[in-house]
Amino acid sequence: MNATPASPGTPVTPPRPVDVAAVFPQLAPLARTATRLHPRPGAPSARDSSVGGPLLWPADEPWPHCEGPHEVDGMNLALPPGDLRLERRIRAAAHGRSLTSEEREALERIRPPRELPLSVAVQPYEGSMAMLPVAQLYVRDIPDLHAPEGADLLQVLWCPFDHPIMPRTALFWRSAATVTDVLATPPEPPAVQFDGYLPEPCLLAPEQVVEYPSTMELSKELREQVGDWSLWEAAGAGLDSSYASYPQEFYGGAVSVAPGWKVGGWPSWGPTDPEPRLCPDCGADMDALLTIATFEGDASTRSWLPYENAAGEPATGFDPRQPTSVQIGSGYKQQLYVCPRAPEHPHTELMQ
Repeated sequence: MNATPASPGTPVTPPRPVDVAAVFPQLAPLARTATRLHPRPGAPSARDSSVGGPLLWPADEPWPHCEGPHEVDGMNLALPPGDLRLERRIRAAAHGRSLTSEEREALERIRPPRELPLSVAVQPYEGSMAMLPVAQLYVRDIPDLHAPEGADLLQVLWCPFDHPIMPRTALFWRSAATVTDVLATPPEPPAVQFDGYLPEPCLLAPEQVVEYPSTMELSKELREQVGDWSLWEAAGAGLDSSYASYPQEFYGGAVSVAPGWKVGGWPSWGPTDPEPRLCPDCGADMDALLTIATFEGDASTRSWLPYENAAGEPATGFDPRQPTSVQIGSGYKQQLYVCPRAPEHPHTELMQ
């Protein structure tokens, strides 16, 4: 499932540096597929799979709102979505040059100078808060998206305020064919608590890859095996010898769990130890649905960096490590889990 690039501008994950199931046959039954989404800044339509793009939302169906609470303190500056988009456009357009006087005035209006010390008083927002589109995923595009019967489209929205440490999400499954009259102008919230809670519209280049469990989910025997560098060396030449003293880090960064936005696969762990994700209604083991990632990768996962890392030339002013502009906490992931028995049961969320 990992191959050389199919065509220019199509992100493709390089082959893994070693066939881990051949080296450790006990891992073979634990293999799972995941679909990396490879979001890239663009102009999606309601008929596209996207991050932060317009939704195929029925005109006669109420737009989801969050009932709160919604509060910010004076240390933070919650901004309207329109102001955040304008700020991003100005900074992207001015990349590599000085701001014009008009641009500087606009930025100062959006973020006026504030006197120190800043207030820590809590400022509540009254009433319900319109939710923002996070992802729209068509089953036709995402091999690992398993929809309930009669549905072929998943829509994910969130409230752009902490509840309590990350945005509260809402999931909607629907049949795209039943949506004939699309809501043209969805409502928006009056403010976004943090800039990273307003996703940048992105088109997707889905790609299916094979994953294996995090080291933290392996048995003691398997942890010992993947921690033996001599077994890795016996698999073939060309491995990064800098991992010789840290073979488990090589397993974790290069061959187990793919970084970035993805559907399905194995979850990553770190801030917390692995724990069962049980359906709050029926107690079933829940399935990993969607990983909402701050970053598409880091130094420890550089081997996953795809060929053709952007669709054509990277969009000026956007960080290819963070094309969606989403930030969870100080750089974490938000993982969504669903009940395999009954998709109508409440989903759960976890920050990792």
